[in-house]
Amino acid sequence: MKNKLQATGQTVGHSACIPPNYSRLIARVLGLQARELPTLLAQTGLSVDQLMQDDTLLTSSQQMQILQNALRMTDDELFGLRIGQCLTPTTHGAMGFLASSSPNLLIALKAFETYLPTRADFSHLELKRSEYYWECYCYFDMALDADVHRVISEAYASILFQCAEFIIGQPVEGARTCFSFAEPDYSQCYAEFLPGGVEFSSPELVLKIPAHLCDIPNAAANNENYSLALRQCQSMLQKLPLKTNNWTHRLQKLMLSQPPGVLSEEEAAAMMFISKRTLARRLELEGRSFRSIRDEILSQQASSYLRSSTMSVDAIAAVLSYHDSSNFRRAFKRWFQLTPDQYRKQAKSQSHD
Repeated sequence: MKNKLQATGQTVGHSACIPPNYSRLIARVLGLQARELPTLLAQTGLSVDQLMQDDTLLTSSQQMQILQNALRMTDDELFGLRIGQCLTPTTHGAMGFLASSSPNLLIALKAFETYLPTRADFSHLELKRSEYYWECYCYFDMALDADVHRVISEAYASILFQCAEFIIGQPVEGARTCFSFAEPDYSQCYAEFLPGGVEFSSPELVLKIPAHLCDIPNAAANNENYSLALRQCQSMLQKLPLKTNNWTHRLQKLMLSQPPGVLSEEEAAAMMFISKRTLARRLELEGRSFRSIRDEILSQQASSYLRSSTMSVDAIAAVLSYHDSSNFRRAFKRWFQLTPDQYRKQAKSQSHD
């Protein structure tokens, strides 16, 4: 596949922004036991404990190494397609909620186009309109091993077509997938996972969806959830006013530029080009700590969702990047001395007084 950065002569640096839930899903698809996880994480510098922590972030290089390790651990030719099939909208945090609650498919695709780099900064999408299709061009902004490239291409195709079928409520008839790799031996199996026709050895990875399907209203559209998810996605990129030597504001800015709740103290310090100890000392001089700032942002977001939406507690936990909703409930009880359900009930009671 043509790499746009190679074509323009640009280079790109990748920071740690990829949540660990994708790698945990890879482990589940492989059917790994706990004792096998170190093999999946080989050469990444990550421990099993880090993989299981929601505040761990992976770099693109680490994610690619995990995929390479996974491919060495399986002989399943359909691994990429199976991964894509498991990557439902809820695995993509706020971006996934934004897409699945969008008014129609076109707006959902634009959500992926805009916010995909916040979840996987090694790739981006571009939407283009042709005479009969909306075409989604998928670009990878780093050099990829041929097998990893194939697996990610298959997964991306499966993810987007699953989303499309969910939104329009019917098979994506007339769709076409143009892969940029040669036809594999198992190509006859694609019909089980992907709609429409499939081509190979294309100059670029392109997913083509008939334009008229993109205007079909989403029966599951929810304006309230869409607005909340959009606000969450926008906050990831939001730029806070930066006060000179104010490390609290700098950290808040970093946290809001990442998926909610996933930035670790070590990664934040590295992104500021200082040590973790130095960051802690400078925050202490301002009467703050990394945990207090993180909790402040997450508690405000959680409170807003509970007060102004009908989203379930499990959905809110997922939007805020909690791997397990029970972890979110414990954190919420620590913040407010109430459970999320008690807080919501109290808020409704106060609004009626």
